[in-house]
Amino acid sequence: MPHTDLVLLHPPSVYDFRQKTILYGPTSDLIPSSPIFELYPIGFTSIAEYLERAGYRVRIVNLAVRMLRDPKFDAEKLIRDLNATVFGIDLHWLLHAHGAIEISRMVKRHHPEAKLVLGGLSASYYHQELLDYPEIDYVLRGDSTEEPFRQLMECILNNSEPTAVPNLSWRASSGEVHQNPLSHVPDELSGVFVNHYDHTVRSVVRYRDLSSYLPYRHWLRYPITAVLTCRGCTHNCLICGGSAAAFRQCYNRERTAFRTPEAVAHDVKRIGRFSGGPIFILGDILQAGEDYAYRLLELLGQERSKNRLILELFGPAPPALLKKMGEACPGFCLEISPESHDPEIRKACGRDYSTEALEATIESALAAACSRMDIFFMFGLPKQTPQSVMDTVDYCGTLMDKFQDKRVFTFTAPLAPFLDPASLAFENPERYGYRLLLRSLEEHRQALVAPSWKYHLNYETEWMSRQQLVASAYKAELALNHMKARHGIISKGMAKATAQRLYTSLEMLDRIDDIIDSGQVEQLSQLKDTVDWVNMSRAGGKQELELPISPIKIRLPSAVWSLLGGR
Repeated sequence: MPHTDLVLLHPPSVYDFRQKTILYGPTSDLIPSSPIFELYPIGFTSIAEYLERAGYRVRIVNLAVRMLRDPKFDAEKLIRDLNATVFGIDLHWLLHAHGAIEISRMVKRHHPEAKLVLGGLSASYYHQELLDYPEIDYVLRGDSTEEPFRQLMECILNNSEPTAVPNLSWRASSGEVHQNPLSHVPDELSGVFVNHYDHTVRSVVRYRDLSSYLPYRHWLRYPITAVLTCRGCTHNCLICGGSAAAFRQCYNRERTAFRTPEAVAHDVKRIGRFSGGPIFILGDILQAGEDYAYRLLELLGQERSKNRLILELFGPAPPALLKKMGEACPGFCLEISPESHDPEIRKACGRDYSTEALEATIESALAAACSRMDIFFMFGLPKQTPQSVMDTVDYCGTLMDKFQDKRVFTFTAPLAPFLDPASLAFENPERYGYRLLLRSLEEHRQALVAPSWKYHLNYETEWMSRQQLVASAYKAELALNHMKARHGIISKGMAKATAQRLYTSLEMLDRIDDIIDSGQVEQLSQLKDTVDWVNMSRAGGKQELELPISPIKIRLPSAVWSLLGGR
């Protein structure tokens, strides 16, 4: 293959998922990707574009998507055939702990002279432990590694030691491990995300390799994209590894860095050139203040994107802002995550607002012609009992009765499989009623290959054991599925398919437990076909969350034409 300076590899959650029998449960039911978590972080595109502007040749290869789309795809052969000076692997989400290490070993086996870099929030958190793995040469820490990566590339290509590269943990040629200061934490982001989507389209054409750049397996059928508004967060949700406290204590970010409204609106415009799918604007646009939110909505209103826009709220919003959303983004979808129906539990989680304020926001959003209001609840929270879980499901029914509107969708999911490292609850579990079952990177890596998601969970709470968390999740999902069908929110056919998947999952869970108890683990292979069907079925929240999209889903010729100077 042609030489590249850097190849960025996105691993599957578990490298050999195609051979292992693992029931992943509902861990990915409310996101586009599968339980293999093939969606690579948006930072891949910003790093690739930034380094190319600096004169380096960069390629992205989504190994997880390639492995999912083609059962015969040989990931090791592709890695062996790649020709690069440096390989980068993301460990942003801890769910990739197994895949990231296995791919690292594979890279070094076939390219012993190449340098290997890991990055992402989880890599940053576990940077010291990662350098215990001999295959890993460097770990770039923090949430903004574009410039440190550029400096590291310069050092590698000039064969000099990176003593002055910020945010870098590294192993010297002597074997000694160094930790440079985490000092590159930019307060503004004007130098990154500069036409990064255009760069991705250009790279697809350059390498004639669409599959390696696909964000997730079914993207060509449902091409949802995301636009980042900031790095960091202004909120302190207890269970979130991306909270203000987590960024401050673990990633040295004292305050949130926001992209300008103009940059966000520009991304929306550029995405519309190649995709007819929904665009998710990540982060509550109120975080930077009402002036920021209104300016962004003004620009989006001027643009009048044909793509359906998805906005999210971290708390209740004023009616005037919701009205502006409707005017600027016709047919917009809105998401909010109160986590629990119980205000006391919400407050314990860092979402301190009343049920009345939540319902007022829903009502105002519907009045503003929101085409869909998605409301997310979670299980595995402080003070939450099995009865409280079912009370949350009952409250979902209350919302359906109150609004009598098929635009109101409610979803439930367990906090799974991991309580986030760096979150307040992970750092101070006893204080908040948690008991950690796993703490180190290696413990999480080993847990991911256990045969069911019950054994992946890295926590219990004072109020629910691991077994109760799992049982409550299925009980709640079945009850909510029935409730949605009764209210006409979903079709009877969809409800039946979802129930079949849930009941089959429960059956597999019991059979896996029996096999583990018997010690006859070789029998797990007999369940693989059924377990794989459960894992990959889209029945349930994943299917419900999909929005209607343009018949022309991908406009790649139009995007290429615009890159070549056309209109």
